[in-house]
Amino acid sequence: MNNQDSSEASSNNYTAFDDLAHAYEELGCEAIFKQKPEDFIVDEVLPFELTGSGEHVWLHIRKQGENTEWIAKELARVANVRKRNIGFAGLKDRHAVTTQWFSVHLPGISDPDWGELETENVQILQTVRHAKKLRRGALKENQFTILLRDVTCGRSQLIHRCEAIIKNGVPNYFGEQRFGHGMANLPSAEKMFATDQRVPRHQKSIYLSAARSWIFNNILSQRIVAGNWNQYLSGDVFMLNGKSACFKDDESVDIHQRLSDGEIHPTGVLWGGGEQLAEKITQELELSIVNRFEIFKKGLESFKVQRLRRALRVFPRAMHWHFEDGSCTLKFTLPSGSYATMVLRELLVINEAEHRSSSIV
Repeated sequence: MNNQDSSEASSNNYTAFDDLAHAYEELGCEAIFKQKPEDFIVDEVLPFELTGSGEHVWLHIRKQGENTEWIAKELARVANVRKRNIGFAGLKDRHAVTTQWFSVHLPGISDPDWGELETENVQILQTVRHAKKLRRGALKENQFTILLRDVTCGRSQLIHRCEAIIKNGVPNYFGEQRFGHGMANLPSAEKMFATDQRVPRHQKSIYLSAARSWIFNNILSQRIVAGNWNQYLSGDVFMLNGKSACFKDDESVDIHQRLSDGEIHPTGVLWGGGEQLAEKITQELELSIVNRFEIFKKGLESFKVQRLRRALRVFPRAMHWHFEDGSCTLKFTLPSGSYATMVLRELLVINEAEHRSSSIV
């Protein structure tokens, strides 16, 4: 991208993450989160069965205190392959107990001694062969078990809010961790877009994701303020529940009922090059937000990022709760790409035992 005149308006009119609108009235309830790694447990669920044969070894690994990238590098070292031969579906928080799938491309090669990877904080639960590499996002869902300590509000308040969330869902925001410590990925994205400075591929991907995610979050926040984040808006583009397939508003008579039943969801744009599917009022709203972030808009287009859609709401599935000695244990499942922290955000004010950057999904 060519250097831009320094007088061009910056996109740094973004606000603090906490300023994004809430869908529900705040309860004034607080709790301590992640006092210990085992207070936050995440288990990946695959959308298919592994075949038991093929060129790729898939490993189901439980870890804590180590991040996903480190595990990938260690797998490459033990298998004596390049890191690009390692696959994983997404990043998982190091300050948690997580079970995660990895794949290693070993065509015609016997398995190495995977035990070399195991430590007190890393355990291999299963290994199985499969024909294909594990790709980013190739998950069905993540199962969460979260212990909230020292909850300050009554059980009835929290239960009532959980029941409302089960019925109506939560805003499908990208979590704060998407934007880095202190939201630093956003000014870094601006700098990348505004100059010809070369950025390592991994960092470039992070900055591109942060820019388009921030635009999406602001579109969603605006629709929450307008009261239509989970309702029909003329010109909407809808996504089938549990699918990535979208369709334009056809003004059919059953749209409202399908929305109410959770069969379909309104979507927001993930900006990039391509067709603007939204029309009418929805298009006007989205473009008004996109144009507020001119550097992000032009930068994403210049980097040939593909324009996509994301559901504006998500329903936690199989949600359960248990209270004991002033604490609450929550269990629920979310589709891949949705954030457990955004469910907690609609429940109570979270006070993390330590403030750290993370990669929770």
